[in-house]
Amino acid sequence: MTIPEVSALTLEEKIGQMLCLGWGGEDSLLQVNAQARACVTEIRAGGMVVMGRNVAPLTKPQPPIDALGVQAMLRQLNAMADIPLLFPTDQEGGRVARFGSVPFTRFSSARTIGDTGDVSLARFAAYCTGRELRAVGVNWNFAPVADVNSNPQNPVIGDRSFGTTPEVVAPMVVAQVAGYQEAGVLSCAKHFPGHGDTSLDSHYDLPTVPFDLATMEQRELTPFRAAISGGVATVMTAHILFPALEPNHLPATMSPAILTGLLREQMGFNGLIVTDCLEMKAIADNWGTARGAVLAAKAGADMLLVCHTLDRQRETYEALLDAAHSGELPMERIHSAVARVLHAKRQVAEWNTLRPLAVSEIGNPEHQMWAKSFPNETTTPTTLGEQAP
Repeated sequence: MTIPEVSALTLEEKIGQMLCLGWGGEDSLLQVNAQARACVTEIRAGGMVVMGRNVAPLTKPQPPIDALGVQAMLRQLNAMADIPLLFPTDQEGGRVARFGSVPFTRFSSARTIGDTGDVSLARFAAYCTGRELRAVGVNWNFAPVADVNSNPQNPVIGDRSFGTTPEVVAPMVVAQVAGYQEAGVLSCAKHFPGHGDTSLDSHYDLPTVPFDLATMEQRELTPFRAAISGGVATVMTAHILFPALEPNHLPATMSPAILTGLLREQMGFNGLIVTDCLEMKAIADNWGTARGAVLAAKAGADMLLVCHTLDRQRETYEALLDAAHSGELPMERIHSAVARVLHAKRQVAEWNTLRPLAVSEIGNPEHQMWAKSFPNETTTPTTLGEQAP
């Protein structure tokens, strides 16, 4: 399946390519259900996010994952699409692991890896994880977490961060970016410009990071600058207010000053910007998912993540189309976003061609050996992030 140029697409196809959608329901486990079909064939989604609910029952302990079943499901979805799909997931390690059970290799949390001080271990954990994901068809990992966990009361980041200082976090992030992309999956530094110093969880509230720009430059932004220098393919936005960066009471996800002014123009990031899920309450309860998507696209986001509800997915698609027709969402902005989405798809297609992988890669004994070399953890995979990444 070839990947077209932007100019060959209709407006409806362009808007679809800007959307990364998810599917749920009782019939979403290892199945392409009605919602998934609608996302791909009606909305023409550019990506389909693979959640824990799609690969294994959300029970404890989690039963073994049917890797061949996952592979078959993603191939079926891809066959329905006119343009190859991006298939992201959250496989950070530790307690956030969609593929958190055998036969997949489970690596330690970012904090445990950071505590070793060994960037080679961080890189190899990402490399092994990436190869196992790509073996079933996942081509984009929403990792590594580039947040500096400087607030001990943080309810959502915690051990998902490599550490409490940028000096610890930045080199680990760079190492994992290299490991994932060496394995042939897109990496994603998140949550820009930093979720580490919040006391609220943006799944449920709209947090504020009140620090001045000098403090943020030294702390929050340092790992992201390092990731950009290290060639990170994608960056995920945070649904957080940063008054020092955006005075108009807009979260980073919807802020032109943060996404275009800071990330693009000042920090020089030319890759793909993806939002965190727009069904999270920080956005949905304050602006609404569909309106939030329009504002995020205007601000500079290239791909808009709506993980859960078909009605909201359809509303978001229609809102973006309406904004394009009215001129509120300029065609130039649409074209630049879609061009980045298609570039990412060409990259993963090239990796798949040059470095094919079989399902037998999953649970590779070498991977298992390396995973056991980390200190033991008591945490287990959770549904954290089934709300959103």
